[in-house]
Amino acid sequence: MRNLESLNQLLTEFYDKMSSWEQSVVKETGYSLAQVHTIEVLGIHGAMRMKELADKLGITTGTLTVQVDKLVAANLMERLPHPNDRRAIVVALTQQGQEIHRHHNQLHLDLVKDLTRHIEPEQEALLISCLTKMNSEF
Repeated sequence: MRNLESLNQLLTEFYDKMSSWEQSVVKETGYSLAQVHTIEVLGIHGAMRMKELADKLGITTGTLTVQVDKLVAANLMERLPHPNDRRAIVVALTQQGQEIHRHHNQLHLDLVKDLTRHIEPEQEALLISCLTKMNSEF
């Protein structure tokens, strides 16, 4: 029988600890968590339409517009004409936005390295497989 109660508690504890870590790291940047997550998605996936970005963040385009306006004003993002659809625009990171992404991403990589330092390669592969399956359920 599956031990769902233990798994639930462990996932909740991990989420809470990860969220706390993320809040403390983001606090040092002077930007909000939502702004850093927006930068993170664009840093990973590159320039995209607002609707695509909103979908990846799990927010409405209206909520995203507020974030993008602030990030454009801070010179971290820019609005550009879509390369294939002259009616559309895309948002992209500026050089300064890319630097913030690289720094934040390195913090994540350092954390993952630290968290997994005692995990064997086979366990790491299994963890990747499990997390991939779990993420696909969202």
